[in-house]
Amino acid sequence: MSLENTTVNKSFDGWTKHFVHRSTTLNCDMRFAIYLPPQTDKGQRVPVLYWLSGLTCTDENFMHKAGAQRTAAALGIAIVAPDTSPRGEGVADADGYDLGQGAGFYVNATQAPWDRHYRMYDYVLTELPQLVEASFPVSDKRSIAGHSMGGHGALVLALRNPDRFRSVSAFSPISNPVDCPWGEKAFAAYLGKDTRAWADYDASMLMRKATAFVPALVDQGKADEFLEKQLRPEALEMAARSSGHPLTINYRDGYDHSYYFIASFIDDHLRFHSQHLTG
Repeated sequence: MSLENTTVNKSFDGWTKHFVHRSTTLNCDMRFAIYLPPQTDKGQRVPVLYWLSGLTCTDENFMHKAGAQRTAAALGIAIVAPDTSPRGEGVADADGYDLGQGAGFYVNATQAPWDRHYRMYDYVLTELPQLVEASFPVSDKRSIAGHSMGGHGALVLALRNPDRFRSVSAFSPISNPVDCPWGEKAFAAYLGKDTRAWADYDASMLMRKATAFVPALVDQGKADEFLEKQLRPEALEMAARSSGHPLTINYRDGYDHSYYFIASFIDDHLRFHSQHLTG
């Protein structure tokens, strides 16, 4: 599968690069960013942390704003950040920021017109790792993390595929999307009106019935404007207590939903993942 390299920037003796490729899963061109730590220049194959961004974001937000490269370089971890949805001419879209392009919700859509392109779950689970592992000096040791909509996606992918990911973390995840306005709008459009189909993409419902566990870390700002109405971390806590799932939730005084919050604690998340990727 051909890759078009669009940008290259040296960072902490490693490389931040952006690529475009044709996705057969999504039926369109897709972008992703990758940080390759300096160990890869010495012939070492390194583990990968997949980062899923939130509503309105692209493959650029995390790499530009999170400040993750310094610690990723020290730990020897590659980071891969895909775009948040299919895009381009002929790809379905909607008015507003919370549906359509930039708002893929990491599901496999079953409803027209979304089902032609919006299969972000399969893309992140299968196509993107296959491409990354075939094209770069990385191993098949994987963890996954994300923010907001991307935190929802990371938790769902890890909980449904505990054999594929060694750990999962999230900042301000949409924890119970079947019971919040963002999730209800997106799931009704992408998955249809039958709410029974929604359960496969709800982290709290999946964690409640989990029997195979992936270590999970969540950070949530207590000044987040979306905390009570959209994010509902208490549902995730209750699910973890019910199933015994290993979950740590840190509530951070004064922090909001922004990348200032992510940049403040991303090093903790990278060290958490490193323990499971290299320990």
